[in-house]
Amino acid sequence: MNLFASFDHSSIYVAFMNQELIRAIFRGVWERRGAEREKNQLSETEAEAGPSTTKRSRLTSVNANALKLSCELLRVFVTEAIQRAATIAEAEGSLKIEATHLERILPQLLLDF
Repeated sequence: MNLFASFDHSSIYVAFMNQELIRAIFRGVWERRGAEREKNQLSETEAEAGPSTTKRSRLTSVNANALKLSCELLRVFVTEAIQRAATIAEAEGSLKIEATHLERILPQLLLDF
């Protein structure tokens, strides 16, 4: 029995083709990094006696085509991770993909992408 063949691929497709979800994830990361950057700039400004030279906060946005490409890249990455982990699980005689299978394929997967 092929674990990858029995996996419901539509759930991956739906999750990563939901562009609003991916946009929200990106926005959350950008907001967190922006807050950290502002915090670091404030601490540097307090350390200096001179006038404040902080950059004006600006919103980061993503181009529609870049968002589509990001969604597709994430979908392919996750699909490939599942397929490789399923191959390892099958080789061990397991009927389930476990975290250890993902841990074993992750280094090479990251190098390949």
